[in-house]
Amino acid sequence: MRDRDLQREIQEGLNVVEGWNGANDIIFFGKSGELSSNRRDQQELSVLALHLLQTALVFVNTLMIQDMLADPEWADVLTDEDKRALTPLFWMHIQPYGEVRLNMGSRLQLAVPASTDPELEPAAT
Repeated sequence: MRDRDLQREIQEGLNVVEGWNGANDIIFFGKSGELSSNRRDQQELSVLALHLLQTALVFVNTLMIQDMLADPEWADVLTDEDKRALTPLFWMHIQPYGEVRLNMGSRLQLAVPASTDPELEPAAT
């Protein structure tokens, strides 16, 4: 373990894993994040639900990062090194104990279209 580059690489990998475990604690918080049953089918269902939540979180985060990168304001701010450090594995915007209101009649509007024609603007819901 005398190789400093290898030590840094291992530490960076551990930081990613610890960050992801922190996200799992937030999104899989029922029963303190533990599998509460010894029945295989219920454990499998719990793990599949966690995987679905993880995938949804990464998908929404990826869309938010894409929107941010498409904003010309950020084009001059972020360096190439900053862009390499971007990851969809963040969860600080998650409020596990807050109120969530779902409108299943409309799609999530993550970006406002760059249209100047008011007739093409999305309707307010």
